[in-house]
Amino acid sequence: MNKKNTLQAAMFAEMQNKNLFRKAKNHAFDYLEGAFKRTIFPTETALKNLEKFEETMPEKSGDGAAIIDQLHQYGTPATIPYNGRYFGFVNGSMIPTSLAAKNLSIYWDQNAAMHIMSPITAKLEIVVQNWLVELFGLPKHTVAGFVSGTSMANLAALTAARFRLLKNKGWDVTEQGLFGAPKIRVVTHTHIHSSILKAISLAGFGKGNIELVDCDKHGRIIPEKLPAIDDNTLLILQAGNVSSGAYDDFATICKTAKEKGAWIHIDGAFGLWAGATKRLKHLTKGFEHADSYAVDGHKTLNTPYDSGVILCQDEEALVSALHTSASYLESSHQREGMYYTPEMSKRARVVEMWAALKYLGKEGVDEMIFEMHERAKEFAASLTKADGFEVLNEVVYNQVIVKCASDELTLAVMNKIQELRECWAGGAVWEGQKVIRISVCSWATTSEDVARSIKSFKEALRLVQQYQKAEII
Repeated sequence: MNKKNTLQAAMFAEMQNKNLFRKAKNHAFDYLEGAFKRTIFPTETALKNLEKFEETMPEKSGDGAAIIDQLHQYGTPATIPYNGRYFGFVNGSMIPTSLAAKNLSIYWDQNAAMHIMSPITAKLEIVVQNWLVELFGLPKHTVAGFVSGTSMANLAALTAARFRLLKNKGWDVTEQGLFGAPKIRVVTHTHIHSSILKAISLAGFGKGNIELVDCDKHGRIIPEKLPAIDDNTLLILQAGNVSSGAYDDFATICKTAKEKGAWIHIDGAFGLWAGATKRLKHLTKGFEHADSYAVDGHKTLNTPYDSGVILCQDEEALVSALHTSASYLESSHQREGMYYTPEMSKRARVVEMWAALKYLGKEGVDEMIFEMHERAKEFAASLTKADGFEVLNEVVYNQVIVKCASDELTLAVMNKIQELRECWAGGAVWEGQKVIRISVCSWATTSEDVARSIKSFKEALRLVQQYQKAEII
């Protein structure tokens, strides 16, 4: 038997005896059992041990079991458990059913580009598209593309907007490109997320051409400050400010802008989900008049990474902007997932979103999201001036921004909170001030988690002040 066949035989044996997969499963179960007990950030030892992965690429094939063991021994301790006390970067946790579904789909290893490549994925994309449209209360003709996250969803939406606005002017950007094309105005506000700025750049609009509109103290666009909107305008609004959680006034802005012929896109990475609830739906009132929306599953819905959705009311514009063809691509009358996304080959990420929505149902989605809101309000109520903290925002959703007496103290306290590893929160700048940013977006966050985190905040402030006092002495 030659060398190639020996390697092939070894891989066939691993597929058949399943020992490698059982080992990975056992390690995964060990991880799950400890995820809610361990420190929120890796220890210094765990971070130091990452050096174990620094080696030259092996010359010969290795031992699969040893590889999995190494990954677990040194990789697992260096992960971040997105559990009930992780409040950084709007990173959600994982609904167990959704995680299990993803695990199964990993073994399927489907390419979700076309129906002929994965009929199950094509079917689930149709089902989830219809569920999302109903859940958010969008027009029935709205279509969905399942992408890696809101960054890619924003890009897909902006390219669709580019296609439609130029097509309305008699210019086919798909065929003619941007050179010599009529100019598109891009209007958005000063608090827009950085992923929008990236998408604007990638779509060829140029960040220097943005018409920026002032925001109020909550980070919402001021409708009265909007320039005259016309049919050359791409208007970008926001459902959920990344720091304050605030929502733009869609009811006042969207219908009028739509009547002027503008394309309206709403960046709703974590905040669009308020539209799927009974008690927070007022935050998205009027958003149905927009043309496109970007939203993540791996944030508020708590699906595993990576899971994003582009929702678009103009199917022709989205497909025309993103579609490609070739003689070997056997298109059919079935759902072709790649028509609605920038990617051609892509994993079947819709599986875990389907599982999450199937498991939760409408009532579960409502309950889970509203509970996050309630925990955020508990956080804000517990961080008082008497304890040395000041909450700067009105908590309308799941975001809390807080500061101490000075920028220097705020930054020191945040670093100490992270160092204590009881909970984790990141920083930002709000209205020119350093702040600690708290994002409550895990199904697992309980009132006890909030209480433990508040205790850690206060301990961090005490330790920093104690150190500063000792330095002065």
